[in-house]
Amino acid sequence: MTDGEPVRVLIADDNRTFRRGVRLRLENTDGVAVVGEVANGRDAVAAALSEGPDVVLMDLEMPGMNGIDATRAVVEASGGSVRVIALTSHGEDHLVRRAIASGASGYLLKTHDSAQLVDAIRAAHRGDALVSSRVTRTLLAGVVQHRATEEDRVKLASLTPSEIRVVKLLSEGVTSNEQVAAELVVSVNTVRSHIRASLGKIGVDDRTQLALWGARMTEDLGRSDGRV
Repeated sequence: MTDGEPVRVLIADDNRTFRRGVRLRLENTDGVAVVGEVANGRDAVAAALSEGPDVVLMDLEMPGMNGIDATRAVVEASGGSVRVIALTSHGEDHLVRRAIASGASGYLLKTHDSAQLVDAIRAAHRGDALVSSRVTRTLLAGVVQHRATEEDRVKLASLTPSEIRVVKLLSEGVTSNEQVAAELVVSVNTVRSHIRASLGKIGVDDRTQLALWGARMTEDLGRSDGRV
């Protein structure tokens, strides 16, 4: 996308009233353009390929093909170029895990306000993942700590002290780059750089997977005592 072009958004939800409400909110937002709305997973996959959205807002509990399967299909068919934000009325960790495993770039409850939704859309389009703090806490609370493997220790040793601090904050449920930057008294660009580097070293696809890895490695991260 070049400067000045809006983020193209597709809305997929079987609730017509909800779809229309989201559309109205986004149509009044600068830098965002709604390219279509659909009511089921199969139509979401077809529209994602035909309409060329940058981001799909995907309800997870639709009839026919559900949003989790549709997310996987969209991500695979687009080679990851189309980002998916999972939307649901619930915060159950099993849905969170399945959505993330299917390639969702963000996960929000439908109760979030317009500003948070737009932030999530823009974050997904940048290649970041935004997961609501409530959902993050649910997800991280379900992580069972395990003893670090030798491979985990090698990965941990590859992180710089600054990267370790960032991973620790993500694993504690700090959800935005701005919050991490404020906590560590560094710039948002520095946080993004640390996250990108850490993703490559740990071998995961997004910040949510990085947070989960960090949550499993809490004890080892604490012993590393990283400092920015």
